[in-house]
Amino acid sequence: MKKFLTNKLFLLTVIFFSLVLIFVSTGLPPFDFARVFYQGGSIADAIKNTVAPSKVIPPLDKEAYDQKLEEVANNPAPKVVMQTITEKDANGKTIRRQVPLDPQPTALPNLWPVKAVYPNAGAILPFSRIIAYYGNLYSKNMGALGAHPREEMLSRLRAEVKKWNEADPETPAIPALHYITVVAQSSAGEDGKYRARMPGAEIDKVLKMAAEINALVFLDFQVAFSTLPAELPHYEKYLKLPQVHLGIDPEFSMKNGIRPGKVVGTFDAADINFAANYLAGLVRENNLPPKVLVVHRYTQKMVTNYKNIRPLPEVQIVMDMDGWGPQANKISTYKQFIYREPVQFTGFKLFYKNDLWDPGTVLFEPTQLLELSPRPIYIQYQ
Repeated sequence: MKKFLTNKLFLLTVIFFSLVLIFVSTGLPPFDFARVFYQGGSIADAIKNTVAPSKVIPPLDKEAYDQKLEEVANNPAPKVVMQTITEKDANGKTIRRQVPLDPQPTALPNLWPVKAVYPNAGAILPFSRIIAYYGNLYSKNMGALGAHPREEMLSRLRAEVKKWNEADPETPAIPALHYITVVAQSSAGEDGKYRARMPGAEIDKVLKMAAEINALVFLDFQVAFSTLPAELPHYEKYLKLPQVHLGIDPEFSMKNGIRPGKVVGTFDAADINFAANYLAGLVRENNLPPKVLVVHRYTQKMVTNYKNIRPLPEVQIVMDMDGWGPQANKISTYKQFIYREPVQFTGFKLFYKNDLWDPGTVLFEPTQLLELSPRPIYIQYQ
């Protein structure tokens, strides 16, 4: 018996030091071997439950951040006001000429960039531009994300990202999958809220696809007769992941008792601030880099009290122009509801189908959208 115990102890010692050498040589994080051997756990469980050391994120370069904001704002050069003066030339002939007015009238301050709080280290915006495919895996009609088989969809998204990188190499484009997670519907459902929650298995599919191309993931919420406080906690385990961000859609927030699809819904600044604060709590609790919150908009009433929306160090807010139609209409919507009511960052949605319904219409090219003031930093394809 003594010999058997001695041999067993020797064997355990050999295994212990072999594992130590493996972890040291591969750079994997260490774990509590004592807990594995003496508390009945398995080595696989120990490895699974071990959290690798966090990647060190350099502090925010505020000077570079401010410089990039100015670049994205893309403000036109100050307009020189001219005046006509009358004078005589050497021959006594009266001549008129245009000269700059002196002093020049005081110019109105630019609306962009927005003076907001600096983000925490690791912020995506404005250093990168997000290029997202939007939709739902259950439907080919809800957007580009579900319109094509996986490989074709990812290939199309990569092609769009490449276009943006070629058009603006100074702002690296990164891919994203923007998945409609809570879907507004025409039927009331069991609880009368006119919305359907997508199962975790579907979100897992999106996360897996995103991992193939190192893409971000956005979970989008169409709350219908429900609310953000009621819906967000159902998906908290996903929102805790560092690559997962949030989108909220006022169009389908039905506060007037009329079912989705009949009228355009609305979010107030209080709703948007709730979402931002909810995300900020997850960022702080889980030591995450800042989250991105996308708010869709194409009418005045979709977002109320915009001046009360508060970006946070943990959350960057994008107001996304969600309208479809001919290019002139989309530019008008962008200027009217995104440019004139600044929050923090802007987005622009492109519809592969709806934007092309009118004969002769074409989809915007990246170079065209880069002429906008401000330049959208989030681009969504539906």
